[in-house]
Amino acid sequence: MIQLETRVKLPFLWGKAVFKKSEWTQINLIVGANGSGKTLLAQELAKQFEAAGKNVYFFQAEKENHAAAVEILKNDSRIREKVETVLSSMFEKTIQFIDDTDGTFIPVVTNRAWNVQYDLNQVECHGLREIIVLLVNLYNNSNDVIFFDEPELHLHPQFQQFFMNEIRKVASRHGKRMFFIISHSPFFIDLRFPEDLLGVIACHINSEPTHIEKLSEADDELFRKFLPRFNTYHKQFFFSDNQIFVEGYTDRQMFTNLLPFIEDEYSSAGTGIIDVGGKDELGVFCKVFALLGTNGRIITDLDSLFSGKLRDVFCKDEHVAQWLLKQEEKQRFFYEQIFTPRELSSKVDNGRISLEKLILRLERFLAVIGKEVLEKAEKGRSPKKLSIYIEKLEALKAKYVNAESVDTFKTVLLQGILRYSDLLETYLSKKNAASIPLIKNLYSIILAAAEAARVYILPRGCIEHYYVCNKIQFMPVSGKDRLFHAELNHILNSRPKKVRHDYADLINILEKALQRV
Repeated sequence: MIQLETRVKLPFLWGKAVFKKSEWTQINLIVGANGSGKTLLAQELAKQFEAAGKNVYFFQAEKENHAAAVEILKNDSRIREKVETVLSSMFEKTIQFIDDTDGTFIPVVTNRAWNVQYDLNQVECHGLREIIVLLVNLYNNSNDVIFFDEPELHLHPQFQQFFMNEIRKVASRHGKRMFFIISHSPFFIDLRFPEDLLGVIACHINSEPTHIEKLSEADDELFRKFLPRFNTYHKQFFFSDNQIFVEGYTDRQMFTNLLPFIEDEYSSAGTGIIDVGGKDELGVFCKVFALLGTNGRIITDLDSLFSGKLRDVFCKDEHVAQWLLKQEEKQRFFYEQIFTPRELSSKVDNGRISLEKLILRLERFLAVIGKEVLEKAEKGRSPKKLSIYIEKLEALKAKYVNAESVDTFKTVLLQGILRYSDLLETYLSKKNAASIPLIKNLYSIILAAAEAARVYILPRGCIEHYYVCNKIQFMPVSGKDRLFHAELNHILNSRPKKVRHDYADLINILEKALQRV
């Protein structure tokens, strides 16, 4: 890490707040949405590095840079040879300089494939000219610190990746040089090691930039396993605070196709729905949001309450703790109903009610009710209306040795309680029947607490429980692909009014997730 204390104030962008950072990596990324102040922040940082005695160069895609690069190529044979090697390898082209009549030098490109020469300034495409200028500045070792402002301009994604790889090569050979990349391109978010996250500065609309100060050992281990799976599509969240992450591709497709039907159509500007492949991956993103200070949102299945990395992360989120603290006086009577005096006075969490404690109490309620439902089913004393519910529970019980501890089993129990609460209140023992209203109230508090961490749990279970072409009652769900295509066809071929009616609950969840904090 490179030590340099920096402080930046931009009152017209983020009020009285001050951006502070003292530890820098060799390669630093300044990312964020349009209008979030990336370039202005970079310019202020450049001044402070220069004031500290660093030789700083601020690169922007302008003609002045091109002319300066040509001059360097003309005078520095080392840089010219390196650039020629790259051009030869990538394009089968070479570059040379020819005297013009006015005494200047004309950069001439030779296309070896056709043995044709032409003036780089007049004929060549923007992309090739841009990569030449970028490489010249990168290979120019006279700069201690170089800022590349939007180096992706005119560059094909493969060239962006190539240039990022070249930056890494140069950085590894020159340990004292520093590089700043101000970018909108996910191809420059090249995070190979957990410590690379420390070099990311996220800029936001109307608030100061944020960054990760340090990583704990647990965070380091988590990201070391996760980063190899972190693809270009996932990296969109670095460029907007409005990205919504979901578990799978069917969730992504459903919510993406429902975005046009939200009430405030402009609130979704800059929003993407990104699928990550499961609730554990959602937990990793949730952790990144918390550490980096970005405002990512997550929509997830009900079983996320009962296991997985996502639960671990949002239960420890400081926004959740603050929300629950504000609720304590309001919910005091309810807490006295579901916790013993000893539990309420416990020194764990300083006597505070945590989200983890609320979920554990919900699980205890579910275990007791599940036991009675299955015992009565064995004795043949179950109402016919509960037959599908009981079949699901029995199938899970037969499948797993300790089904009571399995997240799907707990989810089905909760789904049945919410769906058949009136019937269960007459069917169960008096004591367990009395717990049904407590469970429902507890569940609503848990969902609201999770939302404080911008995690929105699908109350019915998973996305398939909101389908209208096929009625799905309980998890797990089979044939998801077939069900999804039927639903998508319904959305694409229905009138807007019908779509808003049929998917009102999902659209409402989307609108809550899109609310700006």
